[in-house]
Amino acid sequence: MKKLFVFLTISLAFLTAQGKGSYIKDVKLNGYIGSRINLCIQNQIMQRDVDALIEPFRHKILHYGWQSEFIGKWMCGACDAYSYTHDEELFQKIKKAAYALVATQDADGYIGVYAPEFQLADWDVWGQKYCLLGLQSFYRISHDKKALNACRMIVDHLMTQVGVGKKDIATLGNYRGLAASSILEPIMFLYKNTGFARYLDFAKYIVGQWEMPSGSMLISKALKGVPVSERFLPIPDANHWTQNGSKAYEMMSCYIGLLELYKVTKEPTYLSAVELSVKDIIEKEVNIVGGASATECFWKGGLRQTTPAFISMETCVTFTWMELCERLLSVTHDSRYADQIERSAYNALQGAMMADGNHIASYIPLEGYRRLGERQCGLNINCCEANGPRGYVLLPHFAYTCNDNCVDVNLYTDSEMQCMMGNKEITFSQKTDYPRSGSIEISLGMKGNSQFSIALRIPEWSMKNGVSVNGEAVNDPIVSGKYLVLTREWKSGDKIELNLDVRGRLILQNGFIAIVRGPVVFARDSRFNDGFVDETIAIEHDSEGFVPMEEVKDKSSFAWMEYSVNAVLSIYNGNQDEFQKIKFCDFGSAGNTWDRNSRYRVWLTNTIETADRHTWW
Repeated sequence: MKKLFVFLTISLAFLTAQGKGSYIKDVKLNGYIGSRINLCIQNQIMQRDVDALIEPFRHKILHYGWQSEFIGKWMCGACDAYSYTHDEELFQKIKKAAYALVATQDADGYIGVYAPEFQLADWDVWGQKYCLLGLQSFYRISHDKKALNACRMIVDHLMTQVGVGKKDIATLGNYRGLAASSILEPIMFLYKNTGFARYLDFAKYIVGQWEMPSGSMLISKALKGVPVSERFLPIPDANHWTQNGSKAYEMMSCYIGLLELYKVTKEPTYLSAVELSVKDIIEKEVNIVGGASATECFWKGGLRQTTPAFISMETCVTFTWMELCERLLSVTHDSRYADQIERSAYNALQGAMMADGNHIASYIPLEGYRRLGERQCGLNINCCEANGPRGYVLLPHFAYTCNDNCVDVNLYTDSEMQCMMGNKEITFSQKTDYPRSGSIEISLGMKGNSQFSIALRIPEWSMKNGVSVNGEAVNDPIVSGKYLVLTREWKSGDKIELNLDVRGRLILQNGFIAIVRGPVVFARDSRFNDGFVDETIAIEHDSEGFVPMEEVKDKSSFAWMEYSVNAVLSIYNGNQDEFQKIKFCDFGSAGNTWDRNSRYRVWLTNTIETADRHTWW
């Protein structure tokens, strides 16, 4: 492999111009996030046996299952990884896979794993969606018309089967048609890649069918304020089509496609439907670590997250949530969506992947132990191992964005970035050990002077913030949950210093408590051997809920971040003098032996003290 981890960059092919004359050229992420991306690329993407994923396409004998999604998911992640690394070995692996997949295409255009008499059944259209996404990702990095032509043939064939007077896409497949109609996203990509009006018309047909009596009504129910968990109620012993229409992954996939359609049509109800649904997800569904779902469905899980639920926090949901927020951020420039991505990236996403990057979990509850996901569809993979890497390679794309002569700094991590402002190249160097500390220094480099804006994301959780330019304090209002936009004539050597408030915070909910420090959620871990992780606890905090946290200098080998707090354990220790130091680690490190012997827990039972003499917990 050619210098995969020596210099990691994002190509222009990955980050296209988002404003006239302004675009990101290269990015390199370092520190903890950078190392985790490296591990994921090396041990998930590079090591995947892609020929095994293509084999079912060569036979086309199946009538159920989702075998056809895996190769497309892998290609999406691999193409973004290539755009990040420029690794030639990876490019050749992707090209070989793309050509092998196209070689399975029938004369009528079908690429899939289903027997002819079972086409459109079960997960077939869903699988075609991922083939379209994967092949168009390859087209994006290669401009290889073979891949694009194959995509045209797939959709042209599908349009002979689905449409007015044919099969209704809103009644195909699983989960109230959500899985099948999420093909909207690659249909829109195909329209943008070809300019052919028939694909835009097909996209409008798909969305129109949502609002028919048989459809999911993703737009009208959102506009009426129906919570995502109540869009459809599950029907016991029903067939797949009438299954719970609140399936999180599939519903959000449809909204991602709707955003792509909005970008072209500017139909305001499309954007409103997505924004209102995302608002409901933020308020009721996403939990403290940025994950969601139980039994893979929305269930008001954010409100009820202190109660353990079966099959909670699917990694496919975590990634799709990050992707939906990233697409919405690009449309609205609302930093609250960036805050959501950061929370998921530092917590749920990290908790899903083994410390060595060799496995990605299907589900990661807020308490218990980590475990491997099942093998699916007769292949040595599962849906979350295919999707999880896409969350990691999304982060370089998200870290910086450039639009209308303005650079947005979305992700705080040690990094370098080069962008073009008109014909001028500008470099950003971000030096920080964030989120250990809230201190971030950004240095600029360029030839001559240049006037443009830099938008710094001020996280919603950061209460005390300071910004200076070349040592001079910025007096503009700094509002948490907003971008601070600095517009001036910049010169080489200019330095921005940003200080965010990463004090520990005690979060109380439903009689339970948890600790968050900056964007990072902390958990007790049985390997610390400092008590029973399930026992009741009272944690020292001040009147505003801030927790004194002391970084452990001689920290354990398994933890990325490790802090101790003052606490009183159990219901029997009511004397303030009996507190002790209790260790917590970041959620991503908790339980990372992936066996039953490493038990962790985020939400801890809060001990109530009624006497006035104990005021600090």
